[in-house]
Amino acid sequence: MNPLLSKLQPYPFERLRQLFASVTPNPALRHISLGIGEPKHATPPFIMQALSDALGTGLAGYPATAGEPALRQACAAWVERRYGLQLDAATQVLPVNGSREALFALTQTVVDPTQAGATVVSPNPFYQIYEGAALLAGATPHFVASDPARNFAPDWDSVPAEVWARTQLVFVCSPGNPTGAVMPLTEWQKLFALSDQHGFIIASDECYSEIYFRDEPPLGGLEAAAKLGRGFERLIAFTSLSKRSNVPGLRSGFVMGDAAVLKKFLLYRTYHGSAMSPVVQAASIAAWGDEAHVVDNRNLYRTKFAQVTPVLAEVLDVKLPDASFYLWAGVPAGWQGDDAAFAKALYEHEHVTVLPGSYLAREFNGSNPGRGRIRMALVAETAECLEAAERIARFVHAHPHKV
Repeated sequence: MNPLLSKLQPYPFERLRQLFASVTPNPALRHISLGIGEPKHATPPFIMQALSDALGTGLAGYPATAGEPALRQACAAWVERRYGLQLDAATQVLPVNGSREALFALTQTVVDPTQAGATVVSPNPFYQIYEGAALLAGATPHFVASDPARNFAPDWDSVPAEVWARTQLVFVCSPGNPTGAVMPLTEWQKLFALSDQHGFIIASDECYSEIYFRDEPPLGGLEAAAKLGRGFERLIAFTSLSKRSNVPGLRSGFVMGDAAVLKKFLLYRTYHGSAMSPVVQAASIAAWGDEAHVVDNRNLYRTKFAQVTPVLAEVLDVKLPDASFYLWAGVPAGWQGDDAAFAKALYEHEHVTVLPGSYLAREFNGSNPGRGRIRMALVAETAECLEAAERIARFVHAHPHKV
């Protein structure tokens, strides 16, 4: 077996299952889960129809790894509408089977484990694929804590020069999971300068970009590069239909950016066997071509967060995020920062699942930046999320201190 597999840590939801194993939740209450970030809003009927229509002829041949020209063009057209950028659909866009698969695969493409000290830099807390992809590529992760005092922006200045010198890949997540923070242009400028100096590639995970609460849509990595008057050298952005269009089961997204990097990525994917089904491609073309359902979906989240956030803000350290469908909340002071104990007791007393923030981060340089916080995914219907918030408030009032 691949010895690098032994370096992988248990996934957060496996740790949560173990945490709850000895608990019998309140049987008088139905279970409400705010744990998993899986969209629950209805899939738009026109996407389902496009999928159904394609079944008649869409399975008769092997799909091309690069995707059909019509899909790449639909992706490029969306980028132009969303960001005002004109991409070459043939060389700067590549369809992928969801951003998760692509984030992992790009890491295997980019990292050269024969180089001494090969390093992948990741925000902390983070999406667990970043760490797993780095480890299985033979690299060492270096974690950069998100700073609550700066809207949870990663503290890039904390990375020593000798680490940057060994860095081959940097993950950026904006809007962030779990914080919902959007990286501003000044941070992008700093990271681009470091990339120019040290030659590392930037992987910008932007799968939450279409769920936001401000008037201005979140800044994208390629958009930031254009605003700064630079090209897309060593920059790859990832986006997905899962959250935007409520189709996580479709497994469809695309990557965009540096044509030279994407050429190598396509080569890797050709051998990896990552071609997207023609049926999925047909549904994806329909989804990328329509914006009305995205506006409707965003409005559902805005209404939901407007109702739920004030209820939770009365008992937890939490505020409306920039974007995404998560609330990143601090547990009450009386719980002494024990986010796992808080989640366990909440599950026992109120049958509500939240994810301990420490499970989404790593102990690094003596601290775990997720400690003392919980992540809540407001993906269910408003009434269910509001009921969960009211139960959480009731629990905190009854248990202001650690149980």
